[in-house]
Amino acid sequence: MTDQVLTLIENGIGRIRLNRPKALHALTPEMCEAINEALLAWRKDDAVAAIMIDHAEGRGFCAGGDIALIANSAKADCVEAEHFFFVEYRMNHLLFVYEKPIVAFMDGIVMGGGVGISLPARYRVATERTVFAMPETGIGLFPDVGGGWFLPRLPGRIGAWLAATGARIDGADCRVIGIATHYMSSDRLEAVKDAILAHPQNLFAILNDNAETPPPSNLEAMRPDIDRLFASGRLEDILAALDADGGEWAAKQRAVLNGKSPQTIKVALRQLAEGAAMTDFADNMRMEYGLACHVIRRPDLVEGVRAVIFDKDNAPKWNPATPEGVTDAMIDAIFAPLQPDRQWTPLPDLQG
Repeated sequence: MTDQVLTLIENGIGRIRLNRPKALHALTPEMCEAINEALLAWRKDDAVAAIMIDHAEGRGFCAGGDIALIANSAKADCVEAEHFFFVEYRMNHLLFVYEKPIVAFMDGIVMGGGVGISLPARYRVATERTVFAMPETGIGLFPDVGGGWFLPRLPGRIGAWLAATGARIDGADCRVIGIATHYMSSDRLEAVKDAILAHPQNLFAILNDNAETPPPSNLEAMRPDIDRLFASGRLEDILAALDADGGEWAAKQRAVLNGKSPQTIKVALRQLAEGAAMTDFADNMRMEYGLACHVIRRPDLVEGVRAVIFDKDNAPKWNPATPEGVTDAMIDAIFAPLQPDRQWTPLPDLQG
């Protein structure tokens, strides 16, 4: 076990508390494995009525995954990175299919791996401190951990916009588009958690009784532009629409996209299109694992992490450098299925 995540039972509530405050609770393989172990044990324990996910000390909620580990592994033999994706995606799937109710308190930064640990939960609580994003295209990755399933199921083209640009949205935005099921002030959270721990059977009623009307959503005002300008599933069409618009908002989005990996924007747009057509979350995770195994072997991931995480010059040299340079054949190769013996599978308890 690891002290990077605390797993315990309190009065019928299985608690998962992320505990890497210096890393904003970013997930490691050990954390994912500990969460899987706890969830599987609690699944069969009649004394556990529900699951609560939050973070322990420091700011939170979860800033992603251990990107440095993934990039360093990608420079070598990719074995550690593939293992991380494998166990993390098993955790995402287990959370998604879990029979007992799960509530995730998305208080603070919710990015990448933090999205994957909260969006599968039945109840998702946002606050005024929530900052939600899938920023992977900025480091040469793609919005994984279930992004191919969740993002295309958001209203209109919000999912495509979030995936391509890595835009950050707040708690009010999350509530209005359904990423969050409840919104409440952060200063109420401890009392709400205490009430749930005291009366686990009343979890849903407690959340409803304490839910507040969020402030106006800035995202709502952007919806028409997002749906119109990000309507296409082709990056070139989106860029042409932004260029033709001539407005300030469109120009800002164009500038943002200029800094992202053209390869992984194209991967993300196709990922969302394929994920939207799937009917089984496991199929989506199988697709994303294949994408991850291919993408980490291409140059953009190592270069993106170098520019953003290691050197912090924020000047990645993408390869290919332009959308036109990213050919359909290149994207087809990234989406090619893995050999059967390398493919992702759910946890053994969930197979069959």
